[in-house]
Amino acid sequence: MPESPYASRPWSTSYAEGVPLEIDTPSQTLPEMLAASVSSYGAKVALEFFGASTTYAQLGDEILRAAEGLRRLGVRAGDRVALVLPNCPQHVIAFYAALRLGAIVIEHNPLYTARELRHQFEDHGARFAIVWDKLADTVADFPSDLALEHIVSVDITAAFPLSKRLALRLPIAKARTARAQLTATPQSKRPSRWEKLRTRGTLSKKHPGPRVDDIALLQYTSGTTGTPKGAILTHANLRANAMQGRAWVPGLHDGEETFYAVLPLFHAYGLTLCLTFAMSIGAKLVLFPKYDLDLVAAAAKKSPPTFLPAVPPIYDQLARAAARGSVDLTSVRFAISGAMSLPVATVDRWEQATGGLLVEGYGMTESSPVALGNPIGPSRRPGTVGVPFPSTEIRIVDPENPTVDRPLGEAGELLLRGPQVFRGYWQRPADTADTLLPGGWLRTGDIATVSSDGFVTIVDRLKEIIITGGFNVAPTEVEDVLTSHPDIESAAVVALPKPRGGEDVAAAIVVRDGVDISSETVRDYCKTRLAAYKVPRRIVVVDDLPRSLIGKVLRREVRERLMSS
Repeated sequence: MPESPYASRPWSTSYAEGVPLEIDTPSQTLPEMLAASVSSYGAKVALEFFGASTTYAQLGDEILRAAEGLRRLGVRAGDRVALVLPNCPQHVIAFYAALRLGAIVIEHNPLYTARELRHQFEDHGARFAIVWDKLADTVADFPSDLALEHIVSVDITAAFPLSKRLALRLPIAKARTARAQLTATPQSKRPSRWEKLRTRGTLSKKHPGPRVDDIALLQYTSGTTGTPKGAILTHANLRANAMQGRAWVPGLHDGEETFYAVLPLFHAYGLTLCLTFAMSIGAKLVLFPKYDLDLVAAAAKKSPPTFLPAVPPIYDQLARAAARGSVDLTSVRFAISGAMSLPVATVDRWEQATGGLLVEGYGMTESSPVALGNPIGPSRRPGTVGVPFPSTEIRIVDPENPTVDRPLGEAGELLLRGPQVFRGYWQRPADTADTLLPGGWLRTGDIATVSSDGFVTIVDRLKEIIITGGFNVAPTEVEDVLTSHPDIESAAVVALPKPRGGEDVAAAIVVRDGVDISSETVRDYCKTRLAAYKVPRRIVVVDDLPRSLIGKVLRREVRERLMSS
C-alpha cells in the first residue's frame, strides 16, 4: 500500500519562524493552568468589565470562594454544572470553580428559547445550573422530571463599577423584583443568589481536583447540520489547544497582552481563545456582554487591545470605523478570524487601518476548536485557512471511503488528528462512531484541497453540496460570485427540491441600500462566471439573512424560508 501523501507533513516547511512542529503532551488541568497564572501574574489585571478590574490574585480567590459555595451546595467530582451566562466576570469564575471541584461544565447560549434550553438540559441531565438572573425563572420552570435540583441566579450588574451600578438603580430594582416573584417556585427549584454562594469561605487547597484526562466540558454543536449534540472535551483537549495557540504566536508577551472577548464565551471559539488561551498567558481579558462598536471604542481608550479573536463581519465593521476615526485599533498586533470565510478585501481593509496582521484559521467544536491557522508572518496565504497546528495531522480522503487518501491538490473530505480532538458525543455512540474513525481521525464534513506546501483551502461543506442534473454544486462558489456583484451585500445559496425529484440551486440575496435589482440581471451576471448548471434558478431578495451569534449564515434556515415563501 503506497504511503499517504500527507505522512511527510508537507506543511512543516510553511510554519512561521519559531513555531514548533510539536507541542508537549499536556500535563496541567485547566484549574492548574489558571493557578499557575495566579502565581506568576497575581498583581496583573486578569479581567476588565465596563472599567471594573479584577487582578489574577483576586480572580484566584473568587474562584476558590465560588468553588467552596458549590461544594456546600452539593457539587462533587463528575457532576454536571450548566452555565447559562453572557460574558461577565461571574462566567469566568463559575467556569473555573466548577472545574476545580472536578465537575463537568456545560455551556449554554443565554439567548436560546426556553424550548432550546430545555432540550439541552434533557440531554445532559445536569443537577446544578448557574444562570443569568433574567433567565432564572425560565430555568426554574423546567419540568420536575428533569435532574435539575439547584439553580444559582447571577446578577451580572454586580460586577459593574460602583458608578455604573448607581446609574442603573432602577433596572437593578426591577431585576430584584423579578427574583422576588420566584418565591412561588417550589423550594427545591427556588434559585439561590450568586452573592450568597461566595460567602461560605474558600475551598481548601487540599481538596482533590480533576485529572488531566477527565472530562472538563460538554460543548453543544451549533446544530446547523442536524440535532445539537454535546461534544465531550477533556482538560487535556482544552489545555492542548491553548498550548497550540501559544506556540502559534511566538511574538506574544506573557503577562502583557490585552485580549478582547467580543465573541461569546459559551461558544467553543470564544471559550478557547479567551477563557483558556488568554488566561494561560496572564493576559488582561476585556469582557463584553455582546459585541457593540461603541463599547469597543470606549474600552479601547482605557485598555487598547493587542490580540483580537473575532469573525469577518466584526473585522469589517471595526476596520471601516477605524478608517472614519471612530475607533483607534493601531494597538492590535494579532487578529485571528474564524467560523466563516474571510474575504481578502476585509484583510486588506483591516491591515491598512491597524498596521497589524489579520489571519484566518479553521476549527470545529469537536477539535476544541482550532485545528489549522495561517502562519503569523509573511508566509500567510489569504484565501486559505492555513496549515495544521503543531501536533496536528490532516488527510484529504474520498468522502465515500475515508480509508482512501486523495492526492495533494485534489478535493476530498478533510480529516483531523491531534491532542485537541474530542472524545465523542455525550450518550451518542452511533454519532461518535460516524465521526471518530479508527486511529483517532475526526471527520470534519468539509471538502478541502491541500497544496504542495500544506495550505488548506475549504471548498465547501460536504452535507451542503447541491446535486442538480447529476452535477455537484458548491454553495460557497456560487455565493462568492453573487457577492462579487457591486450591488449585492451578502448571499446564501441552498438546494430546493424539484417537484419530480432532484434539486434546484436557489439564492437569497441582500442588496445594498437604495438598490433595485432584478433576478434576471443577477442571473445574467452569474452566467458569465459560472457553468450553466450552477446558476441559481430562483433568486429572492431578502432584508437580511439568518445568522448564528457569531455571524455565520444559517443555510438550513434560509432553505426553510425559501420553501415556505
